[in-house]
Amino acid sequence: MSLFGAINTAVSGLSAQSASFGNISDNVANSQTVGFKEVDTSFSDFITTSTSTSNAPGTVVALPNYMNNVQGTITQSEAPLALAIDGQGFFPVSQTIGNSNTGAPTFSTTPAYTRAGDFQMDKNGYLVNSGGDYLNGWSVNPTTGIVNRSSIAPIQINQTVFNPVPTTNMTLAANLPATPTADQPVSSQVNVYDSLGTSHPVILNWTQVAGSPSEWTVQIVSPDDQNPAPTAAVTDASGNPVIGTMDVTFGTDGTIQSIGTPVSDYGTVGGASAAVAGQPATFTFSTEFSAGTPQTITLNLGSYNQANGVTQFAGTNYTLRGINQDGVPPGGFSGVTTTSGGGIVVNYTNGQSRTIAQVPLVTFNDPNALQRQNSQSFTATNLSGNPVTNDAGTNGAGTLVTGSIESSNVDIATQFTKLIVAQQAYSANAKSVTTANQMLQDTINMIR
Repeated sequence: MSLFGAINTAVSGLSAQSASFGNISDNVANSQTVGFKEVDTSFSDFITTSTSTSNAPGTVVALPNYMNNVQGTITQSEAPLALAIDGQGFFPVSQTIGNSNTGAPTFSTTPAYTRAGDFQMDKNGYLVNSGGDYLNGWSVNPTTGIVNRSSIAPIQINQTVFNPVPTTNMTLAANLPATPTADQPVSSQVNVYDSLGTSHPVILNWTQVAGSPSEWTVQIVSPDDQNPAPTAAVTDASGNPVIGTMDVTFGTDGTIQSIGTPVSDYGTVGGASAAVAGQPATFTFSTEFSAGTPQTITLNLGSYNQANGVTQFAGTNYTLRGINQDGVPPGGFSGVTTTSGGGIVVNYTNGQSRTIAQVPLVTFNDPNALQRQNSQSFTATNLSGNPVTNDAGTNGAGTLVTGSIESSNVDIATQFTKLIVAQQAYSANAKSVTTANQMLQDTINMIR
């Protein structure tokens, strides 16, 4: 009977609008949840009989319509480790299933994905968002910078000290005057580091060779030199031990032509590179900042026959353009920062930094088919397609915005409009039920 069909149809309408109202309520409740993705509602009709001469009322079913591919607004965050994705990618994350005997978290083997990038460092050094998901990444060799893309794992920050690095290379860029003051050396100083990270001054004194204006002698001096004294004590004008000297010859174009004639005193000087045009003009010197522990340093003066590094152009004054070395003192942990390329960078009090991990972004053929999980996370399904791991900024994965978060993609005004529509539709279906029921009662009364 059509009356019973009408009641069934109206009841299905009540159920469908209830489901729609539930989705709207969920959206409104999570309008301020970081990385939340709206769930809309679509309705589908199921028929019983429908021909050219007869149509029986069917039912309606409410189906969820996921909006995982709709991006929320990216806003700046006070959390320094916060990350937002401008694009279609997801953060790979791990979820915990408990703790080990040592208190360290143990992780589920099921990969999860999220857009909630409000990450902070927890007590164990892991990067965790507000939903308790642990950010995964590729490991990076802190020395070579090579990224290991063969596997991803939760990123853990080790707050150990930065071990000292002894100086092995020095670089000097300067202009020696073509007409310097007679018998007046010009000097540069740089602090180098030994294997313990202790700083030691090294002084380079340049003196023009008498009678040969294109030839200079560079004297390497360090007051901290511990080498045994040579037979004849050799010191500079300030009484500091002279490690040794090396002659450097310049051409008419003001560039280095050759390096030669080493003299070793408290240390060892030699090992000059071959004078090949365009190749580095270098030589080595060895000293002992700690008695019995020799330390060899290569001094780079630029390139042969090229106007870089050390030159000899017109003038009467020495011009220092730069003097550097590659040693590093010890440093303590000072903090963690992120880069737009996904790098997780550990900073130290000695001014050094190391990239220890890189955050990839994961894409899916159909992100709206992902399975929703707790804490704004998702898992892959057969309909979503397999996850594809990408570097940030490649293959449509989107770019990373540091110090920012992606807000919920729920629009409150739109939800209130849908709420009114759902309320009116529910009331109309309820009216259909009461009307059909009244008509049915009238029919029964007629039989009586």
